[in-house]
Amino acid sequence: MKLAVLGATGQTGQNLVKQALQQGHVVTALVRTPSKLTVEHDNLKVIEANIFSEESLTAHFKDHDAVISCLGFSPAFFSNITGYTDSMKAAVNAMRQAKVNRMIAMTSWYTEPNSGTQSSYLIRFFLLPMIRSVLTNMHQMETFLQQNCDDINWTVVRPPGLMNQPASAKEFLTHEGYFVPDSSGYPVGNSVGRGDVARFMLSLLNSNAWVKKGVAMTTK
Repeated sequence: MKLAVLGATGQTGQNLVKQALQQGHVVTALVRTPSKLTVEHDNLKVIEANIFSEESLTAHFKDHDAVISCLGFSPAFFSNITGYTDSMKAAVNAMRQAKVNRMIAMTSWYTEPNSGTQSSYLIRFFLLPMIRSVLTNMHQMETFLQQNCDDINWTVVRPPGLMNQPASAKEFLTHEGYFVPDSSGYPVGNSVGRGDVARFMLSLLNSNAWVKKGVAMTTK
């Protein structure tokens, strides 16, 4: 397939680009700083683009089969984050102009404000408050897709904490919700390798299982 990747210079994004190329896909990486992407390949095109501009993205989305977003934005303590919603609105409008209708986007476990009540004390009272500004805007982006994108075959992928580990052969665990529970309803684990998140996102290109849904994932 021909894939347009947003957030390709991030650690998850670089894993995704490498795996996509290994699988034989053609990749267009739309990035703010091309020098940050160290991958080189005949099937990779690196484009400097404004991820918040529909006009900047539209031409580069044309003739592509899917858009994959691994974008990430840093937490803010004294202001709201809008990067997730702003970039997604630009991307969706560009996709409509370019006639591309498959979007796979990464967010996180616990984006919904009340979904962390079953998490551990440390996560619930220390980690989640620290990254709440990020989770809030991720949830706003998810809501935008749910309410305004009936014409887009979107999937939101929600991983737990990310570790800088390559792809493994571990089995995926998935759940349509804001975390993956064990049999008692508590979260099964708190982290996953970035390489496995990329592997899961790419696996969705050949599946309709999670179209127009949000899926929490981790590995066994």
